[in-house]
Amino acid sequence: MGTLDGKVALVTGASRGIGAAVAQRLASEGARVAAMARTLEPDPRYTGSLKETVESIRSAGHEAIAVRGDLSSADDRRRIVAETVEAFGPVGILVNNAAVTFIAPVEEFSEKRFRLMIEVQVWAPFELTQLVLPGMRERGAGWVLNISSRAALHPEGPPYDPMFERGFSVYGLCKAALERFTTAVASEGHRHGIRSNALAPLDNVATPGAGAHDLVSDFPIEDSSVIAEAALALVEGDITGRIAYSQTLLDELGRKAPTG
Repeated sequence: MGTLDGKVALVTGASRGIGAAVAQRLASEGARVAAMARTLEPDPRYTGSLKETVESIRSAGHEAIAVRGDLSSADDRRRIVAETVEAFGPVGILVNNAAVTFIAPVEEFSEKRFRLMIEVQVWAPFELTQLVLPGMRERGAGWVLNISSRAALHPEGPPYDPMFERGFSVYGLCKAALERFTTAVASEGHRHGIRSNALAPLDNVATPGAGAHDLVSDFPIEDSSVIAEAALALVEGDITGRIAYSQTLLDELGRKAPTG
């Protein structure tokens, strides 16, 4: 018996990195997982795919489906939820992890990239949450988990760390908005049994995305199993309204990521 037996989880951005690790960890506790991302089949340009994530879950004896989609598309957002419900039933756990990220100083940031980041990292989690909330309210239980980042914190200074000159403004803006949305859902949904939290890795996770933005070399690295365990802790109980950091949360709860 797992702590998530009978629950349906939709995890976005689950083809690799944090999303894949979270999908696998939730499935290991009995959740039926709809793993969503843009990349279905393995592609030599990328590390990881939805097919590989789902196969790893199924090979461990758990249930999962792959739902391919583009979160910048309104039609795809609605279809993603509909396909999950058709396969497994109403979504009880929503993990908003998918992101598209560009790093550039404010003066160089294009409107096109700004709008795309807002669409995928802010509006998509908002709309997916809207789509699953009625079912959660009807059943009197539900969990929304938004994957955030320390980039949501304000840079300390002056003087400022030269790293911030690289241009994390829009990424931080998106994550700060996501965190405020998280606490809004927590407050509005609490009496209906709906729990909402945001979770960020305390240290950088060596994902392909982090590597593409040169956030792996010379940075403290956290294994993806750590944030996956913290994610599990936030969707299996009564914690709500938290802006949490992976290692700090696990220390608080006296938990450790499984090894091996």
